[in-house]
Amino acid sequence: MSAQDFHQLAALFPDEVITHSHVKDIALPGVDGAPSAGTFALITLDNGLDHRRPSTLGPNTLVELGTVLQEQRERAKRGEIIGVGVTGKPYFLVAGADLSAVKSLKDRQSGLWMAQLGHDVYSTLNDLGVPSFVFINGLALGGGLEIALNANYRTVSTGAGALGLPEAFLGLVPGWGGVYLLPRLIGPSNAVTVMLENPLSNNRTLSGPAAYKLGIADALFEPADFLEQSLTWAARVLAGEEVSRPNAVSEPLSEENSAAWDAAVERAKKFVEAKTSNAAPAPARVIELLEKGKHFTKAQSFAAEDEALADLMATPQFRDTVYAFLDLVQKRAKRPAGAPDAKLARPVTKVGVVGAGLMAGQFALLFARQLKVPVVMTDIDAARVDKGVGYVHGEVDKLLAKGRLSQDAANRTKALVTGSVSKEAFADADFVIEAVFEELNVKKAVFAEVEAIVSPECILATNTSSLSVTAMAADLQHPERLVGFHFFNPVAVMPLLEIVRAPKTDDAALATAFATAKALRKTAVLVKDAAAFVVNRVLLRLMAEVSAAFDEGTDAHVADNALRPMGLPMTPFTLLAMVGIPVAQHVTESLHAAFGERFRVSANQQALIDAGIKGLWETAPDGSVSIPASTLALLSFGNSPSTEQELLLKTQDALAEEIGLMLAEGVVAGPEDIDLCMILGAGWPMHLGGITPYLDRVGASERVNGKLFHPAA
Repeated sequence: MSAQDFHQLAALFPDEVITHSHVKDIALPGVDGAPSAGTFALITLDNGLDHRRPSTLGPNTLVELGTVLQEQRERAKRGEIIGVGVTGKPYFLVAGADLSAVKSLKDRQSGLWMAQLGHDVYSTLNDLGVPSFVFINGLALGGGLEIALNANYRTVSTGAGALGLPEAFLGLVPGWGGVYLLPRLIGPSNAVTVMLENPLSNNRTLSGPAAYKLGIADALFEPADFLEQSLTWAARVLAGEEVSRPNAVSEPLSEENSAAWDAAVERAKKFVEAKTSNAAPAPARVIELLEKGKHFTKAQSFAAEDEALADLMATPQFRDTVYAFLDLVQKRAKRPAGAPDAKLARPVTKVGVVGAGLMAGQFALLFARQLKVPVVMTDIDAARVDKGVGYVHGEVDKLLAKGRLSQDAANRTKALVTGSVSKEAFADADFVIEAVFEELNVKKAVFAEVEAIVSPECILATNTSSLSVTAMAADLQHPERLVGFHFFNPVAVMPLLEIVRAPKTDDAALATAFATAKALRKTAVLVKDAAAFVVNRVLLRLMAEVSAAFDEGTDAHVADNALRPMGLPMTPFTLLAMVGIPVAQHVTESLHAAFGERFRVSANQQALIDAGIKGLWETAPDGSVSIPASTLALLSFGNSPSTEQELLLKTQDALAEEIGLMLAEGVVAGPEDIDLCMILGAGWPMHLGGITPYLDRVGASERVNGKLFHPAA
């Protein structure tokens, strides 16, 4: 690809927010008191915007960076500089490629040019004629981290957060050198963690210290004087100080390293199969590049990365992923549809939790850690209260042991969580949430008792998963302050909060709920008070179709694997066991009462509950699963089995029907909110772009509703 092609590509993006490459010459400090070692060119990447707009990489940005690096190469030839460093504006190195730019590429050739442009620019950094350094001062994702990988040396700040290669999560591959360079720098096993396991585990990232421990960076410094320390360290390296890289893999590969590489590839294959059922193209392409790359030269690997990026950028899965990640998770999640003016929110200075069981303990820990306000738990006797508070303190100790909390933070968090057998402890609370048995009369009695104690301004919240918030509020003196505040389990991990507005809920209560959700670092979606709200209603409709097919005589393996093309995070029967058959049956009964036979209550599931059986499958030592004969003896079946394809089609149509009805009922503002809920609350695969685009794409929307959920592109 020629320079003219690069400039032609850049010209396609006149509105790109350019991350500029600012060069400053620095007299590098001498080592051990010696005079200045020489001139060091420091490039700072900065888009000129504040911390809310991280620096990104588009074609114009890359062309400018490439031009600046070429200039430094010429200066190095002339002996004007002894080294080149790259760093970023405060809090950021670079947040990766500009997805808005990438998704607008109209043809494969443009995608190939984009891939080649990145490689061309980054390869210059690796071949300047003088040593190159990247000082990772903050967030570095995707192409941002690959800038660092292409340099000769790297430092990282202890304050740097969110380092990683999320491309497999986004429908791409680490295509600017990552797949070749990372396993050679930190070992293939660690590379699988960074390139596949972390991205496909809720897009997990690394901290600065974690990246240093893996060997991504050569030195670790504190934020206060990070740049100064990095420059001093660079001077020592230029003076000849050796850099140790214990995790690096040298070439040619030894027999031991070759075996480790093969083992890492096999681990990656099993992990991706478990996470995506091999339905997502990007993770498979990462594995392919890693496997072949074992024997590739750098040039061969970079060429293969170019082709992979060009192919993937042209896939519908990539465009669906960008919709899911950029339009939903990054944008819509930050501006919840229907949320009242945030100025109406009341301050929350103390929280009450009714109950001291496992869910209550999770709430108490989350509120204490994130809001940093007193949290008091109540229950019917001192033993239960003590156990609940003890659970919270135990979880804090675990976080401390893992290094996720300092000793001071652990002490403060423990001190914030207390217990009481009297709800009088809620008298000065601003927000009280119940975590009691999922039975309407129990919850109504709790709120009646709490309302008699708290101030008229105190928000009352229910974590119900399926009961009517309206019915709970019916007998309250101030029904306007009751909101649904539905978390997903595990509370600390799952990012979604369904905030439920009952007919009498006022804007102040709702605004406080949204402000509290934001302070808890959760994504809140406003939903109407309708049975099971969004996620549980959609999931239970899906599970109802599979359960009905099983009860009608479909083989268990067929029923449980029919939805594999969707790439769901777990099979229906696995999900049933995880949720708990009694819980699923209870929610299904609520949905059946509200919506009738679309949610058929399974007699077979009730038989399992009555027998105390927690799941269908029994796992053999070889990993195979089967239903024990004793379990089968409890069940009865019809004689109308379905094939996998028939059940997949039935389930697609059922989901399209249910979501169409939910939108007609006004459960949420639009299909985007259902997509967001399913992605964040149910692990709906990112590569499917959300459940409604998927149903559009497979034809279910038009088959059932006669129209698409989204306008045709």
